[in-house]
Amino acid sequence: MSQTGFLTYLCLFIACCVGYSEAFPSKLSQEAVNDRPVIGVLTQIVSDDVMKPFGRTYIPASYVKYLESGGSRVMPIRLTLTTAEYENIFKKINGLLFIGGAVDLETSDFARVAKIFYRLALMANDAGDFFPIWGTCMGLQLLTVLVAGESLLTDTLAENVALPLNLTTEAHSSRMFEGFPDKLMTALTQEPLTGNFHHFGVTVQNFQENKKLNSFFSLLSTNVAENGAHFISTIEGKRYPFYGVQWHPEVNRFQWDRKKNYPHSARAVQLSSLLAEFFVDEGNMTNTHYQYLITDCVLWNISTPFCQSQSCKNDTVSH
Repeated sequence: MSQTGFLTYLCLFIACCVGYSEAFPSKLSQEAVNDRPVIGVLTQIVSDDVMKPFGRTYIPASYVKYLESGGSRVMPIRLTLTTAEYENIFKKINGLLFIGGAVDLETSDFARVAKIFYRLALMANDAGDFFPIWGTCMGLQLLTVLVAGESLLTDTLAENVALPLNLTTEAHSSRMFEGFPDKLMTALTQEPLTGNFHHFGVTVQNFQENKKLNSFFSLLSTNVAENGAHFISTIEGKRYPFYGVQWHPEVNRFQWDRKKNYPHSARAVQLSSLLAEFFVDEGNMTNTHYQYLITDCVLWNISTPFCQSQSCKNDTVSH
């Protein structure tokens, strides 16, 4: 497990209110149906004693800023609710983000709650109700566990390193990179625009040999770990609007520790901006119109203490 530090890291603690099939889906609506999206973000349980007085769960602030910069509000989702409450929340959000971190991807509460929302998203999309999911770092790994039904993670150490992407032919016809300027697509393959902070991942070989994974996801990019292992670094659902990146697009604009290799070039910032806007635009295509019922639960209406002490600096881990 690796510790991702922040020069001025904001640990966002949540006292969130309780929320008021492998088959491919039929044709989904591809037109924006609302312009007030709310993206749900699964919180993580606080384990650091210094942080516990602020609350039981948290979201790193960089993820919140990332989504808000794309034009979305954020609804934190605690890990201590009932299935019925999660089903109610699902009806009131326009997308879901699985953040990076360090938890067991098969037995943890984070994995348990993610599985509930994953199944709900499958059913919604199958019914023609567009619902996107995004996974960053551990979030990508979690998506592979949910789809494959097992963990295929191995050692793919890429800790505190910025890398270009080895784009596949499928990247150029993907939804994720559709509309990207040609110069940025070229820069993605030549410049270190993606920050990596992980110890584990899915190798290209494991991905290609697993029928569930390679039939569900298109592989958009790969990278090479410190031990020489080739790992998947960007994936996109072939029919479902589910996306995953092993790298961290949010750090390009919202993390500033000089000891960390966060990419801050103009093209790195552009990459982060376009991906945030892309995912929020995906949320705009959902058929959910209940946002006015949850204004008391979106993040800007919730008390959110900030922790800027040295102990919080290294609290969040990227797996």
